[in-house]
Amino acid sequence: MTNSVTSRNRAGWYALACLLLVGSLLALSLVVAKLADDAGAPRLSFLMVAVTGAGLLLLALAALQRQPMRLDWRILEYALVSGALFALPNALVFLAVRHVGAGFISLSFAFPILVTWVLAVGLGMERVNALRLFGVLLGLAGGVLLAWAKAGGMQSAQGWAALVLTIPLILALGNVYRTLRWPGETGAVYLAALMLLGGALTLAPFALAFEMQQASQLLGSQVIRLLLAEAMVFTVLYIFYFVLQKIAGPVYLSQIGMVAALVGTLMAVLLLGEAVPPYLGLAGVLVLSGAILFHRGAVGRETPRLVAAKP
Repeated sequence: MTNSVTSRNRAGWYALACLLLVGSLLALSLVVAKLADDAGAPRLSFLMVAVTGAGLLLLALAALQRQPMRLDWRILEYALVSGALFALPNALVFLAVRHVGAGFISLSFAFPILVTWVLAVGLGMERVNALRLFGVLLGLAGGVLLAWAKAGGMQSAQGWAALVLTIPLILALGNVYRTLRWPGETGAVYLAALMLLGGALTLAPFALAFEMQQASQLLGSQVIRLLLAEAMVFTVLYIFYFVLQKIAGPVYLSQIGMVAALVGTLMAVLLLGEAVPPYLGLAGVLVLSGAILFHRGAVGRETPRLVAAKP
């Protein structure tokens, strides 16, 4: 019994470490994307090429690790659907940031955890736990406070704002789908590669339709360096993203949005020279406290079970 509890505690701390790493890398990927936008790179094409590069690197890594790499209709469905649910919110972020501002987009990333929680509880993937629910609400309050502080300069663009407000739902659906439809006897790195390549396939027609004439801008030396950096960030990010999904479930995973909002703000201040937003310290305390409480709510219990559909 003691060994079982110790093992669960160790898994819980491992999940928390993965959460902080994945959220930080997600924030870093947004910083690189902003630098690429400032360098004049076409936004959808930059995202598509970086995602393709990361997907190919992960595919090679899965082969080196001798992970099971079966390919059938079940796997193709997973690749295409999870890829589309990954690509769509990322594309909306890239396209909308100029219209509604980073603060409003940050606000949207504070809500996927709440939407995911409701979906997971409704589907029987999570049981209601007071401590975990309080952690969700506390972290959500920190994310909203941070976004509200940053959103003062948001431009008025109601159409784009409405599109951005669909991001939490799409992210939550992706979190739940990947857990429910996780193919059995398939490695996490291989599945991450398939999701990224499926996302690149989803982005390709839009990049070709709207940015074909700007494709040559991807060949600039600065943009190439940023592409390589973004591909490497995505590679490491989505290795641990899928590990976290597998060991901790969709609700726990969805906390990365709050971590990314906080870390991204710090990176913007330290690396991009942006002004320190009001209430940053309070928002940081709320987000970190919420993550710790949510983690503590899982200690001594089973890690949220992985519900995988049969092939």
